[in-house]
Amino acid sequence: MTQIDHGRERTRLAEVYAGMSDMELSELSQDALSLTEDARGILQAEFLRRGLTMEPPKLVVSAGEPDSKIVTLRRFLYLPDALTAKSALESAGIECFLADENTVRIDWLWSNLLGGIKLWVKEKDAREAEELLAQDFSQELEEGGGEG
Repeated sequence: MTQIDHGRERTRLAEVYAGMSDMELSELSQDALSLTEDARGILQAEFLRRGLTMEPPKLVVSAGEPDSKIVTLRRFLYLPDALTAKSALESAGIECFLADENTVRIDWLWSNLLGGIKLWVKEKDAREAEELLAQDFSQELEEGGGEG
């Protein structure tokens, strides 16, 4: 089994972060809990180098629902699949978010190691969200394709 050269990986991450825009770094910092401790340290160092303030990650919990339990609805190997599912749920008014999205965005080979990109929803919305994602829209596409 191949050993990871941590020094080389830290250097690679520092180069990746240095090439990102301030906005990209800010978005990445909101998913910092999905990063390794080394990656978080390198990210914080890049913020300091640029003179930026690294805001703590915002937890997505609606007001009035402090006891909402978050569950993993699905795991995705590929980012486009995860973004499509997230978009479908959000368009139906179901609050959701992705975990490990930014880590996989930086290096998609990490997806398997992390167990994929996780789609998280509130436990109370899980059944409705699963039903929505399980729907087969292929018939509707075929029937609607001949119009126009």
